[in-house]
Amino acid sequence: MIRGILVLLCLGLAACEVAPPTPQEAADRCEERARAAQGPSVGLTVGANSNTGGFGSASIGVSGDFLRGRDPVEVYESCVFRLTGEAPIRPVRLRLL
Repeated sequence: MIRGILVLLCLGLAACEVAPPTPQEAADRCEERARAAQGPSVGLTVGANSNTGGFGSASIGVSGDFLRGRDPVEVYESCVFRLTGEAPIRPVRLRLL
């Protein structure tokens, strides 16, 4: 009985369609990916609290697009097209290096 309910539940979930992102959502998501293709990202955290005293951490992130040498604008445009099936609604806004 429980197995039958689980099978029906799984079939019901599999039948649900995930709505594609809106053009604006796709542009925002792909813009982040294009920024990551510009170069490594660096994070630094430093602080102190009364329980443990001082603390700090650092991180460096590198995207696969950056390692492959892909153009950030091409990364953005192909990402938006892949998500929406349409050309981007606005040009990519990248940070200055």
